[in-house]
Amino acid sequence: MESGMLAAFFRGIALFQDLNEQELAELADLAIPRHFARKSVIFTEGSEKESVFFIREGMVKTYKTDENGNEQIVSFLKPGDMFPHAGFFNPHPYPATAEAITDAHLAAIPVRKFELLLMRSPSIAVKIMRVMGDKILELQQRLQEIAGQDVRRRLLSFLLQLAERHGERENGRIAIKLPMTNQEIASVLGTTRESINRQLNQLARENILETDRNQIVILDPEALKTSAREPE
Repeated sequence: MESGMLAAFFRGIALFQDLNEQELAELADLAIPRHFARKSVIFTEGSEKESVFFIREGMVKTYKTDENGNEQIVSFLKPGDMFPHAGFFNPHPYPATAEAITDAHLAAIPVRKFELLLMRSPSIAVKIMRVMGDKILELQQRLQEIAGQDVRRRLLSFLLQLAERHGERENGRIAIKLPMTNQEIASVLGTTRESINRQLNQLARENILETDRNQIVILDPEALKTSAREPE
């Protein structure tokens, strides 16, 4: 029963979008269901990479720690996301620490077992590599778009991404219910907490959004999109 549910779950993962039913079943047979309570560490930066994880329910953040013990947020992840993003195809340790920011139900695929599956089934390898090539091109295009943007533009783009990935719509508003501090947003965007504070306060004065400790509410989604499109 669990294997069938995992196969159905993997069918919705972009990396496996070209696999047929038999190939998805083979993949599901490798997967191990895992549960992590809120604030549990899933793996730590620098530890041996034993498995790659896929989020079935819940949310996860990944971060790196500098020599002073400060967190540098790498990503916030939602259901359907894979982590670490380096995935299966390099021998390096985990590049960052992963922590559940809500209760999280994951599917873990052991790296070694996945490699053996690819050796047994070259058709799976070809299909996955083709999808990865497309994703690399897409990522390059996004990086080119982001390069050179000022802090306000980076923040607006980030808020639009959060709204799309994590937002809950109600009465024309979008609530982004993430336990995320301004310092964490600053870490994601490569700027300071003071800069993020100023930008969020300015957006609040423009009646585009409001914030509290637990969420960001986009009051005027269209105004946010318009601001993001304005020339710098």
